[in-house]
Amino acid sequence: MSQTEYLQEQILSRLRMDNPWWTSNSIDNYFDQMQRRLYLELFYPLVADTKLRRGLLLMGPRRVGKTVMLYHAIQKLIDDAVDPQKIIFISIETPIYNRISLEELFALARRAVGKADELKGFFVFYDEIQYLKDWEVHFKSMIDTFLYSKFVASGSAAAALKKQSQESGAGRFTDFNLPSLTFNEYIHLKNLNGLMIPATIEWLGEELESFDTLDIRTLNEHFIQYINFGGYPEVVFSEKIQANPGQFIRSDIVDKVLLRDLPSLYGISDVQELNSLFTVIAYNSGSEFSYDNLSKMSGVKKDTLRKYVEYLQAAFLIRIVHKTDINAKKFQRATAFKIYLTNPSLRCALFQPIQAIDEKMGDMVETTIIAQWIQRENANIYYANWKEGRNNGEVDIVGLSSINQKPLWAVEVKWSDRYYEHAGELKSLLNFMENNRIEQAIVTSIEKKGKKQLEKVALQFIPTAVYAYIVGHNTLQERRQKIGL
Repeated sequence: MSQTEYLQEQILSRLRMDNPWWTSNSIDNYFDQMQRRLYLELFYPLVADTKLRRGLLLMGPRRVGKTVMLYHAIQKLIDDAVDPQKIIFISIETPIYNRISLEELFALARRAVGKADELKGFFVFYDEIQYLKDWEVHFKSMIDTFLYSKFVASGSAAAALKKQSQESGAGRFTDFNLPSLTFNEYIHLKNLNGLMIPATIEWLGEELESFDTLDIRTLNEHFIQYINFGGYPEVVFSEKIQANPGQFIRSDIVDKVLLRDLPSLYGISDVQELNSLFTVIAYNSGSEFSYDNLSKMSGVKKDTLRKYVEYLQAAFLIRIVHKTDINAKKFQRATAFKIYLTNPSLRCALFQPIQAIDEKMGDMVETTIIAQWIQRENANIYYANWKEGRNNGEVDIVGLSSINQKPLWAVEVKWSDRYYEHAGELKSLLNFMENNRIEQAIVTSIEKKGKKQLEKVALQFIPTAVYAYIVGHNTLQERRQKIGL
């Protein structure tokens, strides 16, 4: 047997090993026993849809469960009576597949399963596709060549996938972003749904469906656990990782993005600069920055800084939120903005777990609420900040209409019960509501709940953990409705 033939046999053997359902009709029990993410029900219809001639790209940060979700989608295909031998899974980062094209891998997989001459009806999953050079050209070619098979790809180098899919896959790729866990998903994965009960909130004269909790103190304990460790499915269930989150999250997630993915994508030579910037942002998540003060704090020049911030956003590590004034008008030349971690667990990994009474708890609670909101498609959220003589103020979250840019709602995020009894002290929020004729707003608390009617406006107090759960739940509901579920 020649070396080439031997290598090919090794590849065929690896393909059979990676696709156990060809003979067992089931994915490996290790993956099958894992709790399904709620996002699976949004992702699977896109996988199963063979009428639309488009490839499907599953994108997202490292370690949020993309590979596991591919396996769960494969099991659902099998459960829906798709021939298991027409479902192919290929992990591109497997060393033995180095420099083999997507088309050749597809051909080898068909040969491995005994269907070398068949071309139709396959579901092909390419995991970690960014490890193939010019993957987007090859992926588009597969979609155009094999019209009667479905191609799905995933990748962790989110910046690369987003950038290249937009440039080369117009009309050929459907992007699906799998975010970090919402608090709603955390409760689901931990089988804690019994803590939550359906409820209603009176909002502007209407009764709206909502949620409450049977045990706010237990829910708050889990909320703090979520802030520290809840963004990643693997960390949620591992006390060993929670005991040393830096080793898992910092080394396996942050460092790989900062020291490998982004430098290789954008030709960054000084990775220490990038690391220094991210450390400053992570420690001060939720703070207001300008490029001037961020440059001083991180030691990175402003021109370089702008590019780094753009890269960190593309990699789903941070999110910029822009500001309005007291009249909800956006600034044409905004020099200041807030930066949030997209996943509060990142801060815990870089520094230390946060406690309920820590001085940074307020900023991390705000970061956590923003992390729920930014998962909503086209979330038009801002914060308000103004300085007009002696009239200074700020409102944490403002939702603007995408049609006329007028404020629709406002939320003041507090990790305190004080304002439930002293609502009049929320002067910035009340001034903003009066200026913009907002009749009702939300204020979060630790435990207190209920509606406080002031002279002209009403404030709805909701425990922060409950509000985080509601936002995550409503985001999923909104996306379900868009795809007709």
